[in-house]
Amino acid sequence: MDWLQRMNHAIDYIEDNLENNIEYEQIARIALCSVYQFQRMFSFVLEIPLSEYIRRRRLTLAAFDLKNRNNKVTDIALKYGYETPESFSRAFQNLHGLTPTSARNAESQLKAYPRISFQIILKGVVGMNYRIEKRDAFQVFGLEDIYNYDNIVNQQGVSIPEVWQNICKNGEFDGLRQSVIGDWWSEGNFNKELGAVFAYDSYKFTSNTTFPYLIGCYKSENSKVNGYTVVDVPESTWAVFSTLSDGNGSGNYDLRSLKNRIFSEWLQTSKFNILDGGNFEMYCKNKVGYEYCELWYRIEEKQIG
Repeated sequence: MDWLQRMNHAIDYIEDNLENNIEYEQIARIALCSVYQFQRMFSFVLEIPLSEYIRRRRLTLAAFDLKNRNNKVTDIALKYGYETPESFSRAFQNLHGLTPTSARNAESQLKAYPRISFQIILKGVVGMNYRIEKRDAFQVFGLEDIYNYDNIVNQQGVSIPEVWQNICKNGEFDGLRQSVIGDWWSEGNFNKELGAVFAYDSYKFTSNTTFPYLIGCYKSENSKVNGYTVVDVPESTWAVFSTLSDGNGSGNYDLRSLKNRIFSEWLQTSKFNILDGGNFEMYCKNKVGYEYCELWYRIEEKQIG
C-alpha cells in the first residue's frame, strides 16, 4: 500500500502542475526513488513514457479550453508550456489529428486521456520465477551508447532493437563475443554460444532524459577490451527474474510483460527495493537447450519505520 500511495501522490503533483513547470526531481522525491527509477516504473506499468503521459494530459486539457471560444490559441499554448503557437499546433495535431482552430468546431472529434491512478489488482494466479543472489564487484565491457529516455533512440536516431540488428549484421556482435575468454557468467546456465552477451543499463546519467545502454560481456583477466567501454559493477544483492515458466523449457521472451509484473506486482509486495546502479538482461540457455531471458536488478531490504 505504501508504494501505491507514493505513486499516486506523485501523480497528484503532476496533475496539480500541468499548467506549471513539472520538476522530475520533485516527482522522484515524492515517490522516494531516483528520477530514472520513477520513469522506469512508470513506463513499465503504464507502457508509455512519463513525458508522453504529461504531454497527453496537457493536450487533453488544452482541447477542453479550445471549446471556450474566448480563449486565444496563443494563451492556451503558453498555459500548457508551449513557447510558440506553431509548436503547440504541431503537438496538438499529432495527438488529436486536427488543428487547434478546427477543434473549436462543434462537430470536431477530439481525444481525451484521463488522469491515471495506481490501484491494487489481485493477481497471483501466474507464478513468477525469481531468486536472490549475492555477487562480488566485477567489471563488464562492451558497446555503449547514450539513449534518450522519451523515445529510446541514440543521438543518431537509432533505437535499441535496431542497434542489436545492426551489430549482428556488421560483425560487431561476433567481435564482441570473440573477446570473451574465461566467461564467468557461463559457469551458471548462461549461453556460451552467445558469448554470454547481455544488455546492461548502468544508470549513469548525463541528464534526467538520457541514459547509457551497454551490449556487453563479463570482463575476465583475459578478456580483450581494447576499443570497448569498461564499466564497474559494485558488490550487490540481485533479484533475478526469468521468462522461463518451468524447469523443463517452457517460457517466452516477453520481457515487457515480465518487467510490468516486476514493478506492478513483485515490488509492491516484496520486502525489497530496487536500487539504482544497473540492471542486466541476460540471454540464457538451460540444460535441455531452451533459450530464455533473465532480468537482474540490484536490491536492498526495505527499511521498516
